[in-house]
Amino acid sequence: MPAGQRPEYWYSDARVPLVPRLLSAVYAAITGLRRRLYEKNILRGRRCDVPVIVVGNISVGGTGKTPLTIALVQRLQAEGFRPGVASRGYGREEPAQPRWVDRESNPAKVGDEPALIAHHTGARLRVDRDRVAAATALVKAGCDVIVCDDGLQHYRLARDVEIEVIDGRRRYGNAQRLPAGPLREPVERAQRCDFRVVNLGGTATQGGNVGAGFGEWPMRLLADHASPLTGGRARPLASFAGQRVHAVAGIGDPERFFAMLRGFGIAVVPHAFDDHHRYVAADFEFGSRLPVLMTEKDAVKCVEFARDDHFSVPVRAELPEAFWVTLLDKVRAAIR
Repeated sequence: MPAGQRPEYWYSDARVPLVPRLLSAVYAAITGLRRRLYEKNILRGRRCDVPVIVVGNISVGGTGKTPLTIALVQRLQAEGFRPGVASRGYGREEPAQPRWVDRESNPAKVGDEPALIAHHTGARLRVDRDRVAAATALVKAGCDVIVCDDGLQHYRLARDVEIEVIDGRRRYGNAQRLPAGPLREPVERAQRCDFRVVNLGGTATQGGNVGAGFGEWPMRLLADHASPLTGGRARPLASFAGQRVHAVAGIGDPERFFAMLRGFGIAVVPHAFDDHHRYVAADFEFGSRLPVLMTEKDAVKCVEFARDDHFSVPVRAELPEAFWVTLLDKVRAAIR
């Protein structure tokens, strides 16, 4: 569901209409039955010969999985592992066609998030709506750890470590199942994940009571510069303070990006697009020639028609060192 069309009652105390409540009960029954069939081994998950780490969420929309996946792959590489990434590649052309992804891949063919992960990590990356097939191909290619980008509900691929990512601002909304609320699975399902990571964004820019609770790991998304899409020297984000800019975000929660820019004192003219939106040059005809700041996920799809005042704003995930130590211990234990 597009970010701009999510019902108001998902993230408020508003009453949920009758039809979504009825459909929610049907959805919960079907997904709950499927989950129990896997838990009782009536349906069996397929295991890989190497550890599998799944990064996902129980709610729809952007929670910060991609920055965490990038940080995870980079840390595994730094520790001497050869991680591979399995992804479905949402929003790509020909979704039934499995593809290898590298730094030169066209985001339209492989998906914006896989293209971004490949750009930052250089890891072997396979997009395939069959994640078991993707993981198998990565193992054959020499990967010794598989990181599954999204796919917490893809139980056919057995996993050794589950990481749930939570939006620190919106949390679980009204805690109801689709379509009455934003949840794919009940909140209790999240309690069984090995790690629960709370995306605090830039923390100071989020407002409200944003924080990590007991048993949760805090993650901050840090940004400090903007890079021209046409090449050249990056500019500090602080250099845009006091200026009006067009801010473009086609992610699950565009407001998170806009709030981060406002935290730098930037006067934001917001332009929210659907998640995985396929941009064309006409999308940037805003009627006024101001600098355009966009997320990296959007920028990878706009390079071909970018102007010299179009900037990408990269973010990096920062987590406590204790998180990485605990995670790496689990990975090494899975290998043993």
